[in-house]
Amino acid sequence: MNKIFDFTTRIFDPLHFFWERDASQRVVAGMLVLIFLLSLGLIELNRQGVLHASFAASLPLTHYMAINLAFTLVLILEVVSLIFTLPCSISRALGKQFEILALIFLRSSFKELTLLPEPISIDGHIDVVWRILADGGGAIIIFALLGFYAGMLRKSEEKHMSGGALYSFVASKKMVALLMLAIFCGMGAYNGILLISGRKIFDFFHHFYTVLIFCDVLLVLISQCFQPGFRAVFRNSGYALATLLIRLALTAPPFLNVLIGVVSAVLALLLTLVYDKFYASTRL
Repeated sequence: MNKIFDFTTRIFDPLHFFWERDASQRVVAGMLVLIFLLSLGLIELNRQGVLHASFAASLPLTHYMAINLAFTLVLILEVVSLIFTLPCSISRALGKQFEILALIFLRSSFKELTLLPEPISIDGHIDVVWRILADGGGAIIIFALLGFYAGMLRKSEEKHMSGGALYSFVASKKMVALLMLAIFCGMGAYNGILLISGRKIFDFFHHFYTVLIFCDVLLVLISQCFQPGFRAVFRNSGYALATLLIRLALTAPPFLNVLIGVVSAVLALLLTLVYDKFYASTRL
């Protein structure tokens, strides 16, 4: 088994280093700017009727879609960062998921802009304004709760483990992260094939969060192998429940989605607060 753990670590660590290094992040950020400007230019050319009809039919006519594209790309990058966070700790990975949820709410706010005319006007679109306020407000509330959550996190998951057990535990989670990375790439490639072939694409983030529910349950079971105590199992299962609520928030109708998202963040915050108050100083 140690050979498998060593092999997993040799694959995961270079990928993680490559993704997190400053040079990679600068290149990715530059590509985002370029894609955003290019999409704005193509949309404007489409509005002017310059592009070929077959190509123009696949492009939007509102510049607001460029904003939606930019936020979609940012979310994709955050999901990749989430995958590389999985081996750190379940609590930190959950915090990353709430960051993504906040960005999804912001993206939803900007996506509502596509329902407004250019130049922008809210006449006859008050319902759109309310949805923008709800999604934006929910994102800010979750952002604030994340500040409290990050302040309370303590590295208590592995502190009672010996060196060998800790290495095996982290390596096991790296195996799960590599599996999630493969699923992520596979889903993205399949969605790309659907787009190129002119078929309807699926909502990538909704489907990936469904996969994350099973991933979190798997991580809970793996954690139980190394931390069989009730307290650790309960906390990790509670974090998995918060992930489930995030998934429900993504599929809920307007206004209710924000409520469910905020409740999931509050649940994670309370669970962390109770655990740190009463159980963090005792053995798991």
